[in-house]
Amino acid sequence: MSGDKSLKQGISTLGLISLGAGGVIGSSWIYTNSQFFNKYGAGGEIFGLLAAAVLAVFVSLSFAELSTIYPKAGGEVVYGFEAFGKKGGLFAGWALLGAYLSALAFYVTASSFLLGEIFPQIATGPAYTFAGVKVHFSELALGVLITLVIFAVNYLGAELTSRVQIVLFVLLVLLGLTLVVVGFTHGHASNFTPAFYEHQAKTPAIFRFILPAMTFLTGWESIGILAEEVKTPARKIGLIIVLAIFIAAAYYILVLLSSAWVYPWKETAQMQMGSIDAFKAAGFPHLGTIAFIISFLGLGTSFLTLFSAAPRLIYSLAEKEILPQYFAAIHPKYKTPARAVVLTLVLVLGLGWMGKGALTYFLDIGGFLTALAWGVNAFNLAAIRRKHPELKGGFRNRHLALPLLGGVIAIVIACATLYPGTAVSLVWPYEYVVLGIWIVIGLAAYFSSKKDS
Repeated sequence: MSGDKSLKQGISTLGLISLGAGGVIGSSWIYTNSQFFNKYGAGGEIFGLLAAAVLAVFVSLSFAELSTIYPKAGGEVVYGFEAFGKKGGLFAGWALLGAYLSALAFYVTASSFLLGEIFPQIATGPAYTFAGVKVHFSELALGVLITLVIFAVNYLGAELTSRVQIVLFVLLVLLGLTLVVVGFTHGHASNFTPAFYEHQAKTPAIFRFILPAMTFLTGWESIGILAEEVKTPARKIGLIIVLAIFIAAAYYILVLLSSAWVYPWKETAQMQMGSIDAFKAAGFPHLGTIAFIISFLGLGTSFLTLFSAAPRLIYSLAEKEILPQYFAAIHPKYKTPARAVVLTLVLVLGLGWMGKGALTYFLDIGGFLTALAWGVNAFNLAAIRRKHPELKGGFRNRHLALPLLGGVIAIVIACATLYPGTAVSLVWPYEYVVLGIWIVIGLAAYFSSKKDS
């Protein structure tokens, strides 16, 4: 690898918006809403998403300001390092990296799961079981193949990644608008109201869904993480971060609401494929197909973005000598953090074999780590303001009340999940064990790098 430490600036403004918003809009939300409607009611999921989106906007204000001050690869790693040194960089970066890897690991078999709905023969032959769910080796092999394609696009550079993302994101928006228009013009409010089960406590249902909703809404942080490779002026990056959240949250809420408008949500709650089945049952089979295509496009956009962002976190951690510097090498031709991209592939495939049965684990652990990363960054901003009052970017919060409020709420949510036996607790013992392993790996890498330096 070359000693050249500069990453190539190849991402346009549209590409950055597509990576940010498209990275948030994933896949599982459009078909797992049957499970979430059943558990939390349509109101629990939709209003929980709205509450999480408001929280994300509050939190994003700290990212928006810091991204214009430090438009460097790694985003929150850089902010944590500048605020609290190596420990701050590790804490912030490792939490966000864990959240991204949780989502990426699910995508490995989610892609083959979706294709299996069209080609059932994919889910046949030899299989193994994890968490009570069968995973066929053919499904795993197909998922690995798709992961390798995503890896190859990222290895070849951010410019290619952003161009592919623009195409996928534009298609995603157009198809989503089709569902929204038809759903609201042909549906009825009576299908949605009342939005909760009669026996259900509304506030706890909304609050409990905030955790998986935070995993659904993660991905916009990638804008700051990729900031070093964009052509967009640094002063605009902060605004794009906030804009990406608005776009993605509106997309989620409107599409889910349109599916509950066009068909009774309580019946959708008993279906296998959520909104996909709801539009079909409402007499719009082609819209069901469109919803299916949206899920696949969303998987592609989120897969591309998070697979771009995760290596930049690793690269930045290595560049700050928090992880071994071996992973800070840049490819001489493609100007990508190639070794970090390879390590991301290894980690994703190392987790991805767990399959669909680990969906809840990935969502809950990813939600916890996202909440932690979001919360910490507000305090990064406060610390940097105190240490360097002269530093001002193109985006500046007049007061720190909103970003700090968002940070405190995010940390409270994260802490609540660690307390056993509540409605928001992580699943004992599996999720606690996985989280513990991730913490131990991070500490081992940190102390190993200190020893080498």
